[in-house]
Amino acid sequence: MTEQHDSEELDVLVVGGGVAGLSGAVTLARARRSVLVIDSGHPRNAAAGAAHGLLSRDGIAPLELLRLGREETVAYGGRIVPGRAVSVRRAEGGFVVRTESGRTFRTRRLLVTTGLVDELPPVPGLRERWGRDVLHCPYCHGWEVRDATLGVLGGGPVSVHQALLFRQWSPRVTLFLHTGDDPTEEQWERLAARGIAVVDGEVTGLVVAEDRLAGVRLASGHQVPVEALAVAPRFAARGELLAGLGLDTVEHPTGVGEYVASDGSGLTEAAGVWVAGNVTDLTAGLAAAQAAGVRAAAAINADLVDADAEAAVAARAASAASTAQGVFDPASEAEVCTRILGERRHGLESLLRPERSEPAERPRHPERPESSEGPAMP
Repeated sequence: MTEQHDSEELDVLVVGGGVAGLSGAVTLARARRSVLVIDSGHPRNAAAGAAHGLLSRDGIAPLELLRLGREETVAYGGRIVPGRAVSVRRAEGGFVVRTESGRTFRTRRLLVTTGLVDELPPVPGLRERWGRDVLHCPYCHGWEVRDATLGVLGGGPVSVHQALLFRQWSPRVTLFLHTGDDPTEEQWERLAARGIAVVDGEVTGLVVAEDRLAGVRLASGHQVPVEALAVAPRFAARGELLAGLGLDTVEHPTGVGEYVASDGSGLTEAAGVWVAGNVTDLTAGLAAAQAAGVRAAAAINADLVDADAEAAVAARAASAASTAQGVFDPASEAEVCTRILGERRHGLESLLRPERSEPAERPRHPERPESSEGPAMP
């Protein structure tokens, strides 16, 4: 494949055009940084009909939210390139990123916001109804299924917690143990106290009527009615791109999946590389991902400000050395004085200028005007 090299060196290249990536891109573009976003066009929440928990934007369609975000990015001078980044390597002063189509881009800093993949349990029908009436986040969809008959598919490390969580939205919750272990004694007590039913046996399929979830089917053949089913998928961060920089995904302490580790600003162990959104925070909702993008962008800009200042100091020192003068040579001093003091700068130049050489007119006495014949007598 023939590579197409972009001659411009970017300040920041953002990989991933979700809310984290676009929020970071807008922040950086407003900071007058050259920014380019590579977006594969496959957001995690594309199947959902509406996004919730965003102040003033509650209920907006996820794809519409991203469309508006792309418009804002471009309006501030950012660029959006459709495609998928497949590799990144270090180069002098930064990185070179290559896309699946063979395009390459040079950048000083890298912000990766590629999100994650929801690995659903192998139950027939789950994927087809994912984001509709098969859910995982009560803060995203709990209000929409309030007071409904809810099921929670067990088998994961947080199944009991998820059942207790959804109980906040409906008094009719059933935990299907599925392939998971039996709850502990303490968990049984909590489930019973909250009135959550527990059903043993493996779930083998879903019951759908008129394109709506109506129940789950057990291995025994028994069907249990539910109107929505909560599932705790395993989260797998899309961090393959960073392998070329020696960064691998690591297991999350809670056991819910793998993520790319970073500090509070999103900085990874690879210098010059930040991450934001679900690629590093597996449980972040839209608002949290958006905030993380802004936070990472601010940290990147601060890092570039320091780098620019250091480069300017080095260039100034090199220039002074080449003229065998110190950093504060006469030419530099004069330039600084001109910038700061203007016409008030010290020296003889202002005294010798023509407009300053003529003496000021002598004021006349208000009561004793002079005449050509001499002073007036009293």
